[in-house]
Amino acid sequence: LDLVAVKRLQGAKTGALIVFSATAGAIMAGEDAGPLTEYARNLGLAFQIQDDILDVTGDEAETGKRLHKDGDANKATFVSLLGLEGARDKASAIVSKAEAALNVYPASEAAGNLRQLARFVIHRQT
Repeated sequence: LDLVAVKRLQGAKTGALIVFSATAGAIMAGEDAGPLTEYARNLGLAFQIQDDILDVTGDEAETGKRLHKDGDANKATFVSLLGLEGARDKASAIVSKAEAALNVYPASEAAGNLRQLARFVIHRQT
């Protein structure tokens, strides 16, 4: 798989769950879910990139799962396609996009929490 295919695959898995979670309330309230959709797509992608990074750099006791399985299976991941530093840089850039999508809610405390969540996703160790 190339990078586009990996992004598409992850967007249909973890990304889809995060998009639904982030947008369901706005959709049910009849509000514009566009900014939250953009935020959530980026959040899901950043989450998956960090998951790929943790598979290479994580500690099994801390993550609670077997590591290095993607590399052992020669699976196409963000790390295998971009390198470790490239994946970290990509995750950071994607978090910036997620945060920018929330700029329509500048005074909202909830938007601040969502921004913190986006930053947490790429710094998590589990």
